[in-house]
Amino acid sequence: MAAVVPAAPAAAYPIDCAILLCLAGGFPASVECSAAKAELLRRITPWPIEPPLQLWRCPMGGGGVSLPSGGGSDSLAPEVAKYRDAIELWSLSKHVTSGSGGRDLYVNVGRYGYAPSGDFVQFRTSEDDVPDWLDEEVRRQTGSTLMNHYGPGFRSIVLRMQDYTGAYSTEWVSY
Repeated sequence: MAAVVPAAPAAAYPIDCAILLCLAGGFPASVECSAAKAELLRRITPWPIEPPLQLWRCPMGGGGVSLPSGGGSDSLAPEVAKYRDAIELWSLSKHVTSGSGGRDLYVNVGRYGYAPSGDFVQFRTSEDDVPDWLDEEVRRQTGSTLMNHYGPGFRSIVLRMQDYTGAYSTEWVSY
């Protein structure tokens, strides 16, 4: 009787490959996709400290991805670039104070995303630039709008992503 040879352990996978594949699939329930989503959220909270998707770390042959400074290059395959380019990240904070002069509202809005060069950058923005989908997400999460003097204060990161069907999903992370 021949001896049973145990199978070789699976090689570790680069987390950025998992982030890309799970992002495209809408982060389906699995151990790998849960780990990928947790890493993605770690990178962006409490503020975008790292690009959420670092394709230069994924050796899947993403079409010329080799720039360690940003996240891609002009030679990135369109099938991959569409997921990277659809990532929108918003840093929001709202603080309301009451005093003898009434209520004061302090709002800070930051918008991050991938530039056409593939670099992860902060875009110029203000509270007037908040898109309708984000205002609705703020209302859903806090019960108020961003510019309401009587709503609750908060600090959060809102991540918007697109899956392979073209559907958008958002992730609200308070900190």
